Amino acid sequence: MTQLDPSNILSPDKWVDNYADYLFNYAIARVNNANVAKDLVQETFFAGLKSAKNFEGKSTERTWLISILKRKIIDYYRKINSKKGQAEVRVNFYDSGDNEGSWIEERVPQSWNNEAEQNIENEELRIQLDKCIDKLPEKYAMVFRMKTIQQFETEDICKELNISPSNLWVIIHRARTQLRSCMEKNWFNK
Repeated sequence: MTQLDPSNILSPDKWVDNYADYLFNYAIARVNNANVAKDLVQETFFAGLKSAKNFEGKSTERTWLISILKRKIIDYYRKINSKKGQAEVRVNFYDSGDNEGSWIEERVPQSWNNEAEQNIENEELRIQLDKCIDKLPEKYAMVFRMKTIQQFETEDICKELNISPSNLWVIIHRARTQLRSCMEKNWFNK
């Protein structure tokens, strides 16, 4: 049986004073939004209180709270990348000129049902997308494929490539930006 360190006990009444700033700084570095970071810290404290009975004293109180916060950050990114979270994503249909504007993604007009034409167009689109992915830096292409196409979990990708979740999302963002540019030049302007 593992001997517990008596100094590793929970003191929830001191969490805000002892750990709020540290947890906030940890969260803000990963989500880049002060309000979201504050919410995540509050959720961390609440989850800590709810699961205090599970604390085994094998780590410090701060380490334990950080592990809870890490899961909250992962859940946050999962939520904003879920179907529901993407429902409010705006899709640009023109960047400039008289036609400038955007739609909420879930309300983008659907094309007419011409299945044969759609299948040909989808295949051409897939081929062009593959070409654009191949033009990405190797790490960007690998992360993009694992997350978006193969649908690996964020945690699995981070472990496999030895990167942090925030680094993964930066790579995904940059890959998408480069892919968008490539697709605009090579597909949408045909």
